[in-house]
Amino acid sequence: MRAKVVYFALAAVLVVYFVLVGSRGVMLIQQGTPVTVAFGAAVLVLPFIGVWFLYQTTKFARDADRLARELDAEGGLPVDELVRTPGGRIDRDSADEVFARRKEETEAAPGDWRAWFRLAVAYHDARDTPRARKAMQRAIALHDNKPVRADAAR
Repeated sequence: MRAKVVYFALAAVLVVYFVLVGSRGVMLIQQGTPVTVAFGAAVLVLPFIGVWFLYQTTKFARDADRLARELDAEGGLPVDELVRTPGGRIDRDSADEVFARRKEETEAAPGDWRAWFRLAVAYHDARDTPRARKAMQRAIALHDNKPVRADAAR
């Protein structure tokens, strides 16, 4: 719950920032000189890129959460069996052991979104965020019967 509050607070701050940057871009364009129009147009590109990125990130998080809820309803969420350090961090060897099992499950059932979801969690626990994201994207695509990229999380 705390993560959602932080996410929405940061998203709100970003939206305010995009509005401010956009208004500055419009003000530059209104000056009417070739240089200010060029700078204004360049400045206006930034909020559009930011909004697109924020939309994609939010969509990804919502889709992953939807899959987590469905997997939880089926009783298929991965159980937290990881060993932790006294400070609460996940032990690397423990994460690697769980990852190896999840990878085998995924290789045995490459078309199962549930296996890819659990693999994404294992990648995350092993602190491999880029591969965790790719595995989750593949799980979402498989769940939604969308085309799957060949290089996703391999």
